[in-house]
Amino acid sequence: MELLRAEYLEVWVPTQIASLVRFADRVRAIASTGLDMVGIPDRAPAGELMECLAGFDEIVSWYGAARAEFHEAVAGLPFRFLAALPDEQAGVHAADFFLAQAGGSGAAVPRLQCPRWDGGFAVIHPFSGSARKNWPLERYRELGRRLEARMPVKWCAGPEDALEDAVRFDELYELACWLAGARLYVGNDSGITHLAAAVGTPVVALFGPKDPAVWAPRGPQVRVVAPTRPGEPMEGITVSGVLDAGLGRAAEPRAVP
Repeated sequence: MELLRAEYLEVWVPTQIASLVRFADRVRAIASTGLDMVGIPDRAPAGELMECLAGFDEIVSWYGAARAEFHEAVAGLPFRFLAALPDEQAGVHAADFFLAQAGGSGAAVPRLQCPRWDGGFAVIHPFSGSARKNWPLERYRELGRRLEARMPVKWCAGPEDALEDAVRFDELYELACWLAGARLYVGNDSGITHLAAAVGTPVVALFGPKDPAVWAPRGPQVRVVAPTRPGEPMEGITVSGVLDAGLGRAAEPRAVP
C-alpha cells in the first residue's frame, strides 16, 4: 500500500487494524463508511458513499474481490480489483505476492515503525485464529518455565482468549509498541507473530498446517520451527526443538538506538 501512494492516499481497512496504518493521509474503518453493505441484497448503497468513491482517481481494492454482487454494485467506479490471497501451490511468499501486485519486486520484509526499547523480557503468545495452528498450551507452559531461568516471561492474549494474567491490548499499534521492547517472542502462525516480526523483535514462529514458505513472517531475526514432515500436527514440535531454534542468541541483550 505504501508503494501505491499518490499525491493523496486514503486507506480503508477493518476497524481492528486501522491503527497500524501510519503512512496514509487518511485512514478509515470500512465499517464506518458503509462499504460493507454494498452489494448486499435489499440494501441500496448510500448515495453519499457512492459519490465519495466516484471522487477518487483510482481505487485499488482487495475487498470484495470474490463477490460478484459487489463488483456489479460498483461498476462504473474507478475500481481496480486485486487477488486477496496468493496461490499456495505456486510457493510464492505472500509478502512477495502483494508487493508484486503493487508494482514492486524482490523479497519483501514488512516493517512497522515503533519506538524501540529493551524491556528485558520474553513474550509468549500461545493462540491463533485456528486451533489447528496452535501448539499445545502445556508445551508453551513448559517452555515458559525453562525460559524464566534466563529472563522474565510475559504471556500475551487477545480479548477472547482464556489465559489468566495475560497482557492484553485493545489497540494493535499499542501492542506492537509493547512487543518492540521484548528480547524474544514465541508464538503460533498468527497475525500477532507477524506483528512482532514487523517491529524487529527476535521471533520464533511455530508452524503446522500452513506452508511457512508462503505464510511465515520474515526478517533476519525470525526463526521458523515446524514438524519434520509437512502436514504433521503441531504436536510434532518439541520444547527442546523450540529452544534449539536460536533462543539463546535471540535472547542476548541488544542495543536500542
